[in-house]
Amino acid sequence: MVIGALSWASPAESRAPGTSYPEMAPVEQYLIPSRADEIALARTAAPPSISGDATVLVLGRHGYETAVKGKNEFVCFVERSWTAGFDDRQFWNPRLRAPNCFNAPAVRSELPVVLKRTEWVLAGATRQQVIEKTKAAIASRELRPPEPGAFSFMLSKKGYVSDDADGPWLPHIMFFLPHGQAAVWAADEDGSPILGKDSSEIETTILFVPVRSWSDGSPAPPPARKHVM
Repeated sequence: MVIGALSWASPAESRAPGTSYPEMAPVEQYLIPSRADEIALARTAAPPSISGDATVLVLGRHGYETAVKGKNEFVCFVERSWTAGFDDRQFWNPRLRAPNCFNAPAVRSELPVVLKRTEWVLAGATRQQVIEKTKAAIASRELRPPEPGAFSFMLSKKGYVSDDADGPWLPHIMFFLPHGQAAVWAADEDGSPILGKDSSEIETTILFVPVRSWSDGSPAPPPARKHVM
């Protein structure tokens, strides 16, 4: 998994059939018709004290565009399915809407991955072509490993992060790490509150830490006893 965010191949108990999405749907299905609605949804990713002053991006037909210029260093946006792991069956799921809010290190090192993938898929790239483009961008250092301290808020209860979660899953913080770091953080060890695993060598390691409340302050349900990554 490269990002997000998606980063939305989140740990979740399966509550929906394992639908597969073999190819990209028409672009219209990934867009949110109302710019104001997308801005509002993006801001639900983090507490208002953070998202209220954040820069907000919205998805256009050729990529993400700055809709609101912020006053702090956070960037909020709604991720779409193609930022999931390359082997994720929901890579092209047009239903996915994952509000995410990156801190400054993530903006510098992880947001470029989101922006480039989005640019490529909206220009018509297949999943395999995105993989090859990613390899080339890493080799040329156009895309770089995550910076130390890179993390994001995913605290929205209004998003749809996967068919498995059938909605927003749980509010959580995501930490972005270089490939191969999951074991260092004891991710997915029995009893560990840190969830996640290493993906391929060209994908960022993302660790999930569930938290106790949504961005609006309301309490979250407890994590399930067993998570499926």
